[in-house]
Amino acid sequence: MADLIVGIDIGGTKVAGGLMTMKGQLSRSSVVPTLAAKGFKTSYGQITNLIAKLLRRAGKRNQVVGIGMCAPGPLDPRKGLVISAPNLPGWRHVLLAKMVSEKFHLPAKVENDANAAGLAESLTGAAVKYRHVFYVTVSTGIGTGIIINKKVYHGKNGIAGEGGHVTIDYRSPYRCGCGTLGCIEALAAGPAMARRARVRLEQEHTTPSLLRDWTGGNLSRITPLMIEKAAARRDPIAYEIIEQTGFYLGVWLAGMITLLDPEAIVIGGGVARIGKPLFDKIRKTILQYTLSPRFAAHTPLLAAKLQKNVGVYGAASLFLPAGVKAEAEF
Repeated sequence: MADLIVGIDIGGTKVAGGLMTMKGQLSRSSVVPTLAAKGFKTSYGQITNLIAKLLRRAGKRNQVVGIGMCAPGPLDPRKGLVISAPNLPGWRHVLLAKMVSEKFHLPAKVENDANAAGLAESLTGAAVKYRHVFYVTVSTGIGTGIIINKKVYHGKNGIAGEGGHVTIDYRSPYRCGCGTLGCIEALAAGPAMARRARVRLEQEHTTPSLLRDWTGGNLSRITPLMIEKAAARRDPIAYEIIEQTGFYLGVWLAGMITLLDPEAIVIGGGVARIGKPLFDKIRKTILQYTLSPRFAAHTPLLAAKLQKNVGVYGAASLFLPAGVKAEAEF
């Protein structure tokens, strides 16, 4: 009986893969470099080599249900089509699911990475108890997934859920990578945190800060992790950056609650690991900017459970029974 799923998480720098059981347990995992700069043929080869390696570990081919993959959008999950991937040179209009399925003679599916992660958190992670979930990952960028009744909401063209590119300040001087001014990604993702800290310390060049000390005065070396550690040691600049980030995220999530009324919000990604100081500011701000504070006060903010391998879990979840149902109905 087939009881294993291959899950593949395709990123700009690495491809992570694993074997998942039908009970949602990750049994084997492996990581290879994407080698994206060498073009499509090389990066696609890295993916197929990893899949082949995992299939060998699985043993007999008839033990594998299928191959689930997740990748950065935009893509069309119904067609298994990667429309374009900004961090993967040469990846334009790639029928990835069809290519992989034909190569390995197994069913294959492709999903947006944030959607897949949201599905995984809903099926096997932090939000198992909830049906309607808004998933957020805050790291280098901000990705989101909308889960309605344990199903991914794709929208008319399969590109719904790009919440990181919702503008919350159209007068902002900061332009997002998508080209729009004031997207939440441009204001609250990891690079935005580092930028605010750098600008603040450049403007107040005599203000002492652990961030200045740790970078030897080269403020371009500031990272979100440094900000987190400095804030934990009561550095006022670092703490203020976290407060500002929590405010921006709170304003934005207040709008998402007003729009979607989710049962829970799951927050993952590197920035989210800051934890309590960030979450406390988000909660406080949400109540000030949402339409129904009384209901919003009872919307839990949950830390993502599947942090490290969430992409692999998400990709493989496309072939779990609930994941198959989720993909079929939207």
